[in-house]
Amino acid sequence: MIETSSRLLALLGLLQTRGTWPGAVLARRVDVGERTLRKDIERLRELGYPIESVRGPSGGYRLGPHGTLPPLLLDDDEAVAVAVGLSSARSLPGVAEASALALGKLEHVLPTRLRRRVRAVLESTDVGPADTSTNMAAPPVDTARLADLAAAVRDHEAVRFWYDEEPVEAEPYRLVTWQQRWYVVARRRPTGSWQAFRVDRVRLRTPGAGRFTPRPLEGEDYAGFVLRDVASTGWRVHARIAVEAPAGEVLARINAAVGVVEEVDETRCVLVTGADTYETVAVYIGMLGLDFHVDGPPELVEHLRIVGERYRRSVADPRAGDGSQRPVSSARDGA
Repeated sequence: MIETSSRLLALLGLLQTRGTWPGAVLARRVDVGERTLRKDIERLRELGYPIESVRGPSGGYRLGPHGTLPPLLLDDDEAVAVAVGLSSARSLPGVAEASALALGKLEHVLPTRLRRRVRAVLESTDVGPADTSTNMAAPPVDTARLADLAAAVRDHEAVRFWYDEEPVEAEPYRLVTWQQRWYVVARRRPTGSWQAFRVDRVRLRTPGAGRFTPRPLEGEDYAGFVLRDVASTGWRVHARIAVEAPAGEVLARINAAVGVVEEVDETRCVLVTGADTYETVAVYIGMLGLDFHVDGPPELVEHLRIVGERYRRSVADPRAGDGSQRPVSSARDGA
């Protein structure tokens, strides 16, 4: 059995992660009997934590609405930054559950104003696939701008902003984070057309543009829309790759939203893709694990030559003198 002080902290942590805990379940989680649990609850109440007893079949214990629970001393930007980090971690294998628990605890100890701001960011954000990275430096994003956009999504408030030098009025529906960048998916006014706007290039204008009646994206796959929108308009470089494999096999190895596969015949296809740099495209192609041919653009051909030479040198036999001519012998060669 853990020591009383540690047990009280564990008990408080559990109470902050959800609404009502049945007494028997809570006792098992901290490895004590229900009588000891009742004493621990009284100790926490004496320390000023507003723990309520709930009667009835679904009763138990719950942490009251703040009461004398000390607030977490974070300013607006710090609270949003912590929430964004924990929210992104929810998509990572192995830490998703711990991140969700930490978010629950964070919300319980934030003042009401900050809690609404953080909750808006969490409820308004989708995360794109993590297997399509880039070697471009991530642009800085103003956390206050993220929070303002999230509040507009939550409250169905249209926004006015400058996008680069273009004035835009739009109805925001979702924030999406992908490849270390943030996007807001919105309907442009007056056309109603959908677009993914890079948040780091958005400069909000006040006042806003009034409330709107939501008309969600068909299927409501906002992360997928961002990937498709960036693939068609947002990449800096594009390429066509001839692949010696059926189209279905290539589609099974890539995220379909970041590349278009054109069938040539039963054994060959063309992958139309892109990225922020040709270097990134060169790495993507190598990760396919399939034979391919590239005729251009010249920059991509050069990057593939550099990467291929680097890989070849990495398996050269240092006994060959210059380390670049003689391949390493395998066990089957009798080495």
